[in-house]
Amino acid sequence: MKKKHALVLGASGSTGQELVKLLLENSNFHKVTIFLRRDINIYHKKLNIHIIDFSKIHQYKDLVIGDVLFSALGTTLKEAGSKEKQYLVDFTYQFEFAKMAYENGVDFFSLVSSFGANEKSFFHYMKIKGKLENVIKKLNFRKIQIFQPPSLIRQPELIRSSEKFIIKFFKIISDFGILKSFKPISVEVLALKMLSESIKPQINRLTIYKPSDIFN
Repeated sequence: MKKKHALVLGASGSTGQELVKLLLENSNFHKVTIFLRRDINIYHKKLNIHIIDFSKIHQYKDLVIGDVLFSALGTTLKEAGSKEKQYLVDFTYQFEFAKMAYENGVDFFSLVSSFGANEKSFFHYMKIKGKLENVIKKLNFRKIQIFQPPSLIRQPELIRSSEKFIIKFFKIISDFGILKSFKPISVEVLALKMLSESIKPQINRLTIYKPSDIFN
């Protein structure tokens, strides 16, 4: 099997961190290139780091060359500071990066979306995710995988206080058989699923992974 070159957006985030670790350890990938706003303290002979200004994203098009693009970029409304800034991170940057990748011959795109993603949703976050999914599907990648996880259990040093309550609540009710699709999932499990599915033969051009698919 030909070894692949992985590109990763969101490598400093909770899921992205776990995904990069797995990619660096996996023999199916000979190179891992990540795109960040600021440098991170990680070194590996397979790792290539590009520090970029996302507001000038098209200046870096020539760097977006590889076999598969993993996008785990995302923010919250609180962290972004406004709906407009959240839209930039959760939609604009990811879509523009995907488009550049496709135009450069990257033929496989793997996206972290969200359970409940729907462009017509009443909720701003779900609406953004749904819109992103829809435009990604229209790009003619040979293979597209979209993961729709429920609440994510992040690393202890990254988890927010508000998330702790949400995770505990949904874990309790899902243990009673209620709203099982909302049962929280760890970022380690999600990253492992993304990696394992990326190296499997895929019959369909588009595969969407619901929470139950990720758990399995």
